[in-house]
Amino acid sequence: MTDKSVKIAVLSGKGGTGKTLVSVNLAAVAENSLYVDCDVEEPNGHLFFKPENISEKTISVKKPIFNQNLCDGCRKCVDFCKFNALAFIKNNPYVFEEVCHSCGGCVLICPQKAIEEKEKPIGKVQKGVSDNVKIYTGIMNTGVASGTPIIKELISESNAEKELPVFIDCPPGSACIVMESIKDADYCILVAEPTVFGAHNLNMVYDLVRLFGKPHGVVLNKCLNEDNPTEEFCRNNHIPILSRIPFDNELGRLNSEAKIATRENKRFNELFSSLLDSVMKEVQHETIVDS
Repeated sequence: MTDKSVKIAVLSGKGGTGKTLVSVNLAAVAENSLYVDCDVEEPNGHLFFKPENISEKTISVKKPIFNQNLCDGCRKCVDFCKFNALAFIKNNPYVFEEVCHSCGGCVLICPQKAIEEKEKPIGKVQKGVSDNVKIYTGIMNTGVASGTPIIKELISESNAEKELPVFIDCPPGSACIVMESIKDADYCILVAEPTVFGAHNLNMVYDLVRLFGKPHGVVLNKCLNEDNPTEEFCRNNHIPILSRIPFDNELGRLNSEAKIATRENKRFNELFSSLLDSVMKEVQHETIVDS
């Protein structure tokens, strides 16, 4: 049985390790669940779930705009902005929107009240349903510098789902957008490949979840019957290994065809059901320890 209120974040140090494979199939084997695709630069979970009844919400951020008639060129806004998003060029104010963090400080500090804010769309959030799974997908517009506001909206809306376990498909790596994805997670699954490079990338997200104090375990993907540097890294750092997913041609074929393996093959259904059981036992253990 899956805890109805648990939030599981699935991370990887780089793309292509199997993060979406794991998060999609875990959401599919749960009785009812919510899948949240926070990989807003290149979301692909919807390709597997093919959700229906899709609704859409535009996500915008506020950017400063100057009233030239009120601005006296004091440059207090330029001095205030720590992101260097404001400048005066030929005595005219200019906004570099790509580096603006939408903090609103320039609006507050302007003595002439010459700065207002405008809404600028940066992406969207889509919601749909696929059998027993609700699907939330964040999609960032091309050329946008940061998808953090979209992820904030996704996490905020997923927090309102009190009766469903939530599976968060995080962006790859360990940057700010990943931090935003895991901040409310109860448990983190780190997905890694069985190579030296895979161990290096696992170390990145391992450092991140420890920094956030998140309980965590590792899924070793694409395992072969040979030395596994990633497994050695886990042993040396006393990290729980939740599952070993073999290098499997049938699993690779289903994944490449954007099919959910647990819905297509009993063997894979059993594999990911077992993984879900292992994760829930870890979550329950952490809950007991914390209490």
